[in-house]
Amino acid sequence: MAKRFSELLEAMPPENRAKAKRAATEMLQTMPLAELRQARGLSQKTLADILHVQQPSIAKMEKRTDMYLSTLRNHIEAMGGQLEVIARFPEGSVRITNFADLS
Repeated sequence: MAKRFSELLEAMPPENRAKAKRAATEMLQTMPLAELRQARGLSQKTLADILHVQQPSIAKMEKRTDMYLSTLRNHIEAMGGQLEVIARFPEGSVRITNFADLS
């Protein structure tokens, strides 16, 4: 007989539960643009309407590996978010502010 996930989770040692929680949190913090849109509950058509473009433009943009920051910023803001550019170095991270006011 199959066990419920909650039963399996309860049977796990605390250190394994903590490790699984960290892995899940990391996965939620890193995702492609298309998955982010879906996680926000938006279809390509809805996002296209918000951005005043055609749906194929959204599909094309989600497949791109290179784009203007202003394009990405508009896309993120249309989903209700805010884009931040952060440079990470061994000594620490720096938030780049040049791109805050592209308007």
